[in-house]
Amino acid sequence: MSKQTGWLTLILWSIAIDPACSQQLRVAIAAKVSQVNLSSSTPAIVSDENGQKLGELQPQQGLIATANNDRIEIGNNSSVTQLWIKPQAGGYIWIGDRWYRGSVRVIPVNKQLLAINHVDLEQYLYSVLGAEMSPTFPTEALKAQAVAARTYALYRSRASSKKPFDVDSTQLSQVYRGLSSESDTTQAAVNATIGQIVTYGGKPILAAFHAASGGHTENVEDIWLSREPYLRAVPDYDIGTPGYEWTQPFTLAQLSQSLKIKQVRTIVPDRTTQFGSVVSVTVSGDTTQTFTGSQFRTALKLRSLRFTIAPTPTGFTLTGRGYGHGLGMSQWGAYSLAEQGQKYPSILAHYYQGVKIEKLAP
Repeated sequence: MSKQTGWLTLILWSIAIDPACSQQLRVAIAAKVSQVNLSSSTPAIVSDENGQKLGELQPQQGLIATANNDRIEIGNNSSVTQLWIKPQAGGYIWIGDRWYRGSVRVIPVNKQLLAINHVDLEQYLYSVLGAEMSPTFPTEALKAQAVAARTYALYRSRASSKKPFDVDSTQLSQVYRGLSSESDTTQAAVNATIGQIVTYGGKPILAAFHAASGGHTENVEDIWLSREPYLRAVPDYDIGTPGYEWTQPFTLAQLSQSLKIKQVRTIVPDRTTQFGSVVSVTVSGDTTQTFTGSQFRTALKLRSLRFTIAPTPTGFTLTGRGYGHGLGMSQWGAYSLAEQGQKYPSILAHYYQGVKIEKLAP
């Protein structure tokens, strides 16, 4: 621990970022649906693609948007090519099955609907923090998560300017559940780090994070495709945490159903990283097939890529460590470091190498 303390001082700089990126985010909430339920907690302005006011939605008054080829039906034989609902006086918007901050834009895509929540970046983080990390985690771990999540969102928004949304609301981006995952602690951690992001070479990094690595994180090129100088393998501090170890038994029938290979006889990892994550694995049965580690993990719904395999009388048992892809910040590692007195800049400096914390210019 002592070797880690103060290895790198992270200085807060002010950098110029497009205000639209730093203040607003477009989050896909409902995609590929035939209809979406909408409402508002306060009076809300309903308008079309040109900003033309169509009417006003009263509090708790429901509106159902329905796909009709390349248009949106909104009742009374009315249809538009885009639909906006903007709550007034700080109200909340109901999209699908929960409340969100900000406003909603609904557009038709391939004869179905896409509902996009336009929300202030910091307010978006209130929810992401509670969905991605327990609100009961130490304050410094929550602050580290807030900075990482803000950085990730900004990184994605810079790469999505020509797309209708920046991020979705699932683990494919960051989990976002609107007001339901906010708490006093998540709001406090976001507010305490407002505008702060992790940069490398003056640009927001791909701030990957995961629950636990199982003792050591990975180099990004060993798990994903491109090498990044800041996503390097480092020792983790997750030993003894709930994310550290796991065991998952499988019967031959379960393997056959998940892998689409009958009468599985052998499962052999062909290649692993130096820290034990499986890069590729060959499964032999009525046919033989080689999977990437990620394909195998997805098919069997494993917690991580770091596992060993042992035969049993009824199938195979996989014993593993870690939870997630093992890249970037370990959330349970951040928990342990915060419990040991580390502040969030030091936590971030450990998991993201050679970086700075910079503050978005107002």
